[in-house]
Amino acid sequence: METLRTRTKPPETFAECTRAAVPMIQVLGRISGKWSLYIIMALLRGPMRFSELQRHVEGISQKMLTQTLRELEEDGIVHRTVTPIIPPRVDYELSAMGRELQAPLAAISDWTVRNGERVADARERYAARRNAA
Repeated sequence: METLRTRTKPPETFAECTRAAVPMIQVLGRISGKWSLYIIMALLRGPMRFSELQRHVEGISQKMLTQTLRELEEDGIVHRTVTPIIPPRVDYELSAMGRELQAPLAAISDWTVRNGERVADARERYAARRNAA
């Protein structure tokens, strides 16, 4: 599959751009959800039970944690393991594919550290221009 990285020239049409970008947009939409990044970052430490995740992801409700874990499991980013004991033990961990997110997320984090102040300054300048108009 051709991606934005493997293209030899920029997309010429919107359709070409869309074909190359849609998979990326879908994945970014999922992992950039309000709680997804917090869950992924917590699971980068290693497998956790539901209650451990809930403690690590401050402010998340049981319903949202359940929903987000299901979505990440559906995408193959999180693996859920049920140990058949009484009561059942359920552990969550990043899949191999989920662990591959560590490098790109670290790169985005580094970019944010380097450019966060510049982004804030740009927002202030933009707001000042909008308010002056």
